[in-house]
Amino acid sequence: MQPYLRMVKRRFWLDLLETAWKKRPIVWLSGVRRAGKTLLCRSLPRIEYFDCELPRTRRLMQEPEDFLDGLRGKRIVLDEIHRLQNPSELLKIAADHYPDIRVIATGSSTLGAARKFRDTLTGRKRDVYLTPMCLADLEDAGIAGLEQRFLRGGLPPFLLEKTVEEREFQEWVDAFWAKDIQEMFRLERKDSFQKLTELILAQSGGIFEASHFSGPCEVSRPTIANYLRVLEATFVAHVIRPFNTRKASEIVSAPKVYGFDTGFVCYYRGWQQLRGEDFGILWEHFVLNEMMARMQSRAICYWRDKRGHEIDFVLSGRGRSPLAIECKWSADRFDPANLEAFRRQHPQGGNVVVSSDVKRGFQRTYGKLKVRFEGLDSFVSRVAEPAAG
Repeated sequence: MQPYLRMVKRRFWLDLLETAWKKRPIVWLSGVRRAGKTLLCRSLPRIEYFDCELPRTRRLMQEPEDFLDGLRGKRIVLDEIHRLQNPSELLKIAADHYPDIRVIATGSSTLGAARKFRDTLTGRKRDVYLTPMCLADLEDAGIAGLEQRFLRGGLPPFLLEKTVEEREFQEWVDAFWAKDIQEMFRLERKDSFQKLTELILAQSGGIFEASHFSGPCEVSRPTIANYLRVLEATFVAHVIRPFNTRKASEIVSAPKVYGFDTGFVCYYRGWQQLRGEDFGILWEHFVLNEMMARMQSRAICYWRDKRGHEIDFVLSGRGRSPLAIECKWSADRFDPANLEAFRRQHPQGGNVVVSSDVKRGFQRTYGKLKVRFEGLDSFVSRVAEPAAG
């Protein structure tokens, strides 16, 4: 990692961590490999950092109370905490008996989702999911325009280095298998798992049918489904499930699956330069990334009917009418047909087109359909408000 990478102060994430600490004494920071978790933690002010990959650090924590006694009133980072023999015990003791200590723990995302870990820390921790670099990060890094972000992706070493060789993408996938998969899951067929990962990235944003991947990956359909659960748990795949009310005309089960990062999507599609027609799908990925960053939620759906009408994303919740979201690189490319089909099935709720070329929001009417056009920043600022608390 080059020294200049340390100059990027990711203010949005630093503020998010500080806010999370005000609500809970433990913050669980998750995200894919090389998303910048360690560098982000070390850039927090007044922090004491512990790398749990080091044997001497693990020895310090063999007696949790002795370790925590010397840290009263401190803000500490326990990086790669899954290396400890019993990480949940240490965090529970810290939360229950050392209320003046603030802890950020990072490690395998699957550990954070594990039942024992989750149950032990119920009411004691706040989750923060560090996405690939978002709009606020690009501003902090002084990156204008989105072409570099789309083509290189949002992992800081890939986006901010002066040059990135193609082999580095494959090296990332190999490290993901070696350090995130083999250590946490008992998967034996590396070639089959990596083939599925490659296909998901290459076909990112499409409808996922497990049976279509069985042949190329040379494993059964249930194995494909299990692999997808692993990719979702480790944030490498985002599984977007269909919004529906069980109407006969709607798709009710088949999810859409997005790769975690536009740079890897471009790499596995063989895109070394972007054509005009490539920006639409990459914009859709970037909007999804931005929503996940700002909302800190993966509770995002899509909608499709059996005639092929499709809405990119739908936000809904208890007592909340569905918000239909269409992503268009250019607002002039919007066609209301899909939204009209959706509203025939679900009349209540707002309609938004999120476009890269909208600087100031406006509304248009198509028959009885009212559609709001917004830029990405103003849109996510609005939809993230309910999640701010």
